[in-house]
Amino acid sequence: MTNPENKITVTYAQDDVQQILQLALANRSEAGELTKAQVLEIAQEMGISPEELLAAEQKWLAQRNELEEKLVFNQVRQEKLKESAIKYAIVNSFLVLLNLVTTHSLSWSLPILLLWGLWLALDAWKTFQVKGEDYEKAFQRWRLKKQVGKSIGFLADKIFKNLQS
Repeated sequence: MTNPENKITVTYAQDDVQQILQLALANRSEAGELTKAQVLEIAQEMGISPEELLAAEQKWLAQRNELEEKLVFNQVRQEKLKESAIKYAIVNSFLVLLNLVTTHSLSWSLPILLLWGLWLALDAWKTFQVKGEDYEKAFQRWRLKKQVGKSIGFLADKIFKNLQS
């Protein structure tokens, strides 16, 4: 953008351009949503080919799908942690009471309580760690396991239907 008064050229970083365009698009559309035709029109005005737009849309859909899968993955991990914490509370309450009733002190149940508690705390730390290489590896393993399970289920359904025919 050139200012006619002093001929200074203003430049924008790519992130700034994206934010400016997003704001302009938000102001342009009344309901906050654009039709596919409107998106194509905007892309054409910006010099983006339909093929480039399609590739970008597919990449966006893949990223959105992965984000949704990660949310499910995080919920599954949190549920497992919750189950582990409940088991910890039940079993260790019983062990502490048994220890108190039999020896009138916390002798043998205390090490179990502390070691299991340490393991549970480490598991909680791992559960709420949602960034990094270990998280990504765990997510990819979970995703692969889920996909293999779907494939086996699909194959079993197909075999079962063929047996019935």
